[in-house]
Amino acid sequence: MSASSILSQFEATGVQTSFHGRHINPQIMAGLDGSNWRLKDYEARGGYQALRKILGAGGGEPMTQDQVIAEVKAGSLRGRGGAGFPTGLKWSFMPRQFPGQKYLVCNSDEGEPGTAKDRDIMQYNPHIVIEGMAIAAYAMGISVGYNYIHGEIFTTYRRFEEALEEARAAGLLGDRILGSNYSFQLHAAHGFGAYICGEETALLESLEGKKGQPRFKPPFPASFGLYGKPTTINNTETFAAVPWIIRNGGQAYLECGKPNNGGTKIFTISGDVERPGNYEIPMGTPFAKLLELAGGMRGGRKLKAVIPGGSSMPVLPADIMMATDMDYDSIAKAGSMLGSGAVIVMDETRCMVKSLLRLSYFYMHESCGQCTPCREGTGWLWRMVDRIEHGQGRESDLDLLNSVSDNIQGRTICALGDAAAMPVRAMIKHFRAEFEHHITHKTCQVPVYA
Repeated sequence: MSASSILSQFEATGVQTSFHGRHINPQIMAGLDGSNWRLKDYEARGGYQALRKILGAGGGEPMTQDQVIAEVKAGSLRGRGGAGFPTGLKWSFMPRQFPGQKYLVCNSDEGEPGTAKDRDIMQYNPHIVIEGMAIAAYAMGISVGYNYIHGEIFTTYRRFEEALEEARAAGLLGDRILGSNYSFQLHAAHGFGAYICGEETALLESLEGKKGQPRFKPPFPASFGLYGKPTTINNTETFAAVPWIIRNGGQAYLECGKPNNGGTKIFTISGDVERPGNYEIPMGTPFAKLLELAGGMRGGRKLKAVIPGGSSMPVLPADIMMATDMDYDSIAKAGSMLGSGAVIVMDETRCMVKSLLRLSYFYMHESCGQCTPCREGTGWLWRMVDRIEHGQGRESDLDLLNSVSDNIQGRTICALGDAAAMPVRAMIKHFRAEFEHHITHKTCQVPVYA
């Protein structure tokens, strides 16, 4: 399918299929109904053609490692796990001539509140992740890979294991894949459900059988990763985008989105909408269009605020969000981050103080405790917001909340401290009057809380 046909199909019909309340548009989740995830189904949709192409298994010349990386760079594929780092550039950091073992790791530890895309990819289209990882490993000269799967989605883990067995039996994984000189062993690892293990170095620690705590950087995983060896880590959705790029070309993928934001992106939209679910849309689609695809606001209520990239991202008020496109650069310009693509929609009945209280408790609970600013600061934030919510707030609390957030953000080994601090600062910035009303009147400004 060409880039133009993908875009025209999107413009004509919005979303094509749905299953279990999840609405999708073709690329990663094309044509799936929940039952056609097997190898034969995936191959019927063009699956493993990209792997055959790079290996020259169809009779053509094999692609070089540089050619594969160049196509990914041309497509402007950016990491879909949260940071949005250019994928091809990340792959180029791997020392391909390193004489010892190197590793490839898929981060499927999807623990960000509001996010449910990676588990659906693995549940309904697991072979696209396997093929994407095999292509990435080929491009970087890697022979062993692991998919670290979130500990609370065991049925998805078992589904992925079944898909691995199918791929091995068909000669698509293992030694001398498809009769070539390329070998790649891929294994699934069941995580432990800790939010912190979504941080790439904490994931590596957990994969090694140790307590999941972030490592100091540098050294970075590309030079000192799993078992001290060079390692590249990408998100599930990132790997899932790779086969389409290789089959159709990086330029075609770029044209599906916009400059510096190539391709499509799966957004998990939740909260006060009529049809919450996963929506795959071209990068750069206006938020207003995404909201329309999700059925609009539930009950016809007014939009109040949106967290555009998962609970750790700064909230944006309705007027800013309705004028913003869904891509990394546009969201950053608006004052937030695209993150994992978890779009949390809040209507006029939502109390921002109570919403922040829930978020603050989560990050306090999930802090690994390694860094003092995060270990102590997240608890301090929660206690202050709890005080405000229950009518015991003081006038100085808002400035103190900002001060504590300033002393957490950027002062921890990993980004969990930032994740705890950014929602606080953004809530106070955009909804300060609501917090002040709680403090002054000892009650909520919102007339109805649902």
